[in-house]
Amino acid sequence: MAQGNGFVGEYQHSLDNKGRLALPAKFREALGPRFIVARGLDKCLFVYAPFEWEQVVEKVKAMPLSQRDARNFARYFLSGATEVEPDRQGRIILPPNLREYAGLVKDVYVLGVGTRIEIWDKDTWDRMKTDIEETFSTLAESIAGI
Repeated sequence: MAQGNGFVGEYQHSLDNKGRLALPAKFREALGPRFIVARGLDKCLFVYAPFEWEQVVEKVKAMPLSQRDARNFARYFLSGATEVEPDRQGRIILPPNLREYAGLVKDVYVLGVGTRIEIWDKDTWDRMKTDIEETFSTLAESIAGI
């Protein structure tokens, strides 16, 4: 569910044979009538509300054009982004290029991760989550200070 200023939660869903995905209703409400889906990091998709997407684009625009890595990141990240609009049943169509990038075929996880939503292939997220669980305490100490 989207709470306060952020998305939280982990939900299992399935893509239909047309590449459509029903996002949780609470997420759809917080995202608004149109929002952005883009290639994420670690082979998942990132979903942004328009306001958050504007902030992300501003950060990308601020990267130095003279650096090859910055140019390549901007090209790959922005060229894969697409605006989507849920249908009457609350489903969005994930374009083939984004489904292929994230390895999405049928079963997926939809995660609330603060300012964005992530869409993961079920098996990929299961493996990633197992890896994270093994080092979660260490991560909290070194990064978050929790």
